[in-house]
Amino acid sequence: MSPGSAEAALRAAGAAILAVEEVAAARASNAFCAIRPPGHHAEHGRAMGFCLFNNVAIGALHARKLGFQRIAIVDFDVHHGNGTQDIFWNDPDALFISTHQAPFYPGSGAAAERGAHANILNLPLPAGATGRDLAHAYESAALPALKAFRPDFLFISAGFDAHESDPLAGLAFTESDFAWATTALCAVARDACGGRVVSVLEGGYDLGALGLSVAAHVRVLMEF
Repeated sequence: MSPGSAEAALRAAGAAILAVEEVAAARASNAFCAIRPPGHHAEHGRAMGFCLFNNVAIGALHARKLGFQRIAIVDFDVHHGNGTQDIFWNDPDALFISTHQAPFYPGSGAAAERGAHANILNLPLPAGATGRDLAHAYESAALPALKAFRPDFLFISAGFDAHESDPLAGLAFTESDFAWATTALCAVARDACGGRVVSVLEGGYDLGALGLSVAAHVRVLMEF
């Protein structure tokens, strides 16, 4: 690890902590962390997949310190968030939901992986899946699970490498699909936890598609 990458990773984790503090104190209704490197592959004991520290997990655990016990993390990156799953596997007050391409890197995220307390919900999608498939996964499984859990704080691992233009993967989402998912998640947060949402950037490797997707995502956050 170079000094530069270590410093960037520390800044990314710090941004997630600051975002939690701003939302927790109601100085912001929600927050988006435009940070790199990403974090959701970093496990409890090791870095992997460009990820040095698990930014969303650090933010979630900081929310716990501020009194928000029930934490939900929803991950729509094209890759499974194996690190987040690893960190919260044995945590009954954490719900981790992931839609991701499968089979694909890092090889985890099967539907049968449910966590020690049935607190993990993996919704793998085949290559070529579109926004319609994402909406079906959300409406049939992800959103009902999130509503039933009633989190005190909602986190989003916002990876945009499921975009149809991304060169590293095979899903076919568009920026409007990310906007739809963001709207659905924020609506649940509004009803369950006063709208407390912190979104953390994960993957996205086509700069044009990434810019359009982030803009669509943030535009929705600004409406809540």
